[in-house]
Amino acid sequence: MKIKLPNMDHETVANEIGDFIVKTILEFNMTGGVMGLSGGVDSTTVAAITKKAFDKHNKDNDIKLELVGYILPSKANSPKDAEDGIKVAEKLGIRYETQEIEPIISAYKQSNPEAVEVPYHKGNIMARIRANILSTKSATEKKTLIGTGNKDEDFGVGYYTLFGDGAVHLSPIGNLSKRLVRQMAAHLGFPEIAKRVATAGLEPDQTDLSDLGYSYKTVELVMLGLEQGLNFQELIKNEQIVQEIKPNLKPVGKFDDVEQTIKDILERHRIALGKMRIIHPPAPEITLNYE
Repeated sequence: MKIKLPNMDHETVANEIGDFIVKTILEFNMTGGVMGLSGGVDSTTVAAITKKAFDKHNKDNDIKLELVGYILPSKANSPKDAEDGIKVAEKLGIRYETQEIEPIISAYKQSNPEAVEVPYHKGNIMARIRANILSTKSATEKKTLIGTGNKDEDFGVGYYTLFGDGAVHLSPIGNLSKRLVRQMAAHLGFPEIAKRVATAGLEPDQTDLSDLGYSYKTVELVMLGLEQGLNFQELIKNEQIVQEIKPNLKPVGKFDDVEQTIKDILERHRIALGKMRIIHPPAPEITLNYE
């Protein structure tokens, strides 16, 4: 059975997401939105859609909405991350602020020295620090905290920190796979960022591919396969999935075979569903076409 992949009309979906953002903010009686700008494809796409929607709203309404981007680098980030975040903010014409979080990370050595020395825990601390800054800015500016997680990361394999980057008021691209987010970024005028290697920016030289052991296209195919009725045996034999997984098996990647890879995806998905029972920000309904 061939797994059907969704496609979209970019303008239609951008408008659906933008309308959802504006409607949610007005319902909350907020003055706009705040968000983290990492220079990556997800935050860039959300920022571009949000700014476009705010401009459309502000043109015809007395109550104006403002988008503010916060660039929050640490030593784990490449300098290019912050540079790209600034370029995105300036291209979109939004207010932005850069704040180094390294001094805050260092402060955690007083209370949690054992955690700061472990890369995994330190990465989660960094995500929660950023979330704390953003949620506080959201409160003091009376703005909604806009999330930047995509469907594969957040709802597929739960590749986020529960009370970190997952702690947002809404999830505008929560129903877009990474593949579709890249398409949308290119459509919105950011073709170079659309090609960027995905990284959480929590460890030096870390990439999502090296961390997970498989591509987001693999996650998308497995999740769609489940939605379209495939069982485990059918998933591990599916030619689309097999061809996507094979290039990233050992010695290149971390898994021995297709079966081991899919088992990891399914286990991560089980955990993701548990996370969603704790925090599940709303995502807009969007129009996708399957072929």
